[in-house]
Amino acid sequence: MSFLQAIFIAILQGATELFPVSSLGHAVIIPALLGWVISPQDPTFLPFIVMLHFGTMFALLIFFWKDWHALVRGVLGKDGNAIREQSIYILLLLIIATLPAIVIGAVLESFIRQLFSTPDMVSIFLILNGIMLFVTEKLRKNTIQASTISIAELTPKDALIIGCFQCLAFFPGLSRSGATMVGGVMRKLSYENSARFSFLLALPVIFAATIHQTWKIYSHQIPIENTGTIFIATIIGGITALISTAILMRYFRNHDNMALTPFSFYCIALGCISFLVFLF
Repeated sequence: MSFLQAIFIAILQGATELFPVSSLGHAVIIPALLGWVISPQDPTFLPFIVMLHFGTMFALLIFFWKDWHALVRGVLGKDGNAIREQSIYILLLLIIATLPAIVIGAVLESFIRQLFSTPDMVSIFLILNGIMLFVTEKLRKNTIQASTISIAELTPKDALIIGCFQCLAFFPGLSRSGATMVGGVMRKLSYENSARFSFLLALPVIFAATIHQTWKIYSHQIPIENTGTIFIATIIGGITALISTAILMRYFRNHDNMALTPFSFYCIALGCISFLVFLF
């Protein structure tokens, strides 16, 4: 891809990674709609996307540094035994929620990505992502909207279920943040707490994926000028992700009723339009 295409995808990824609309789905669909010859099957495509995620990881670390600082202080016993126990418990929840992605990703990620990364298939999964968000809104409104819990009140079973929801993102077009927020909401977290847990959970997952994929950037002998492009794109993607995180957290803080509905309609509309374009 050209330098301008790489920067465009970086901005696109940073803007959509944390919104429940699938950044990977957009990275596949939008270039295809624009007629760009960028193949998701290219061995350098996924490492490039993962490096953009690395920028997102730093954005999340910056935005949630107070949460991580408090968690580390708590684990080290700086704020008393009660806070220490709670901090260790929250850290345990994050570890439990991360395990499904590590296990399932190691076994099935490559197979799933190769099988379903074509633009028309991604369009279908984007539609399914919108349906998932819409159905979650309906279920929440009818069953669990009245009572919400804090992150510290989650059980290990809750964390495992949220982690399993996160694995849906191995299908391009299904959003990682969307799936984990759906899992959190279904386990009675508020939208804000569900988004916060999702974003905290993103750090270890993105870090693990980055370590796993970084070697591919060098093993495929990417030209040095492309390495520079990747570096610049990573920084721009991270800045965009930081802005997106601030906007999204503010949005969920102020919209605890039907907050996922606009995203569900958007995904269904974009998925349908894209599928028809690719079909005809």
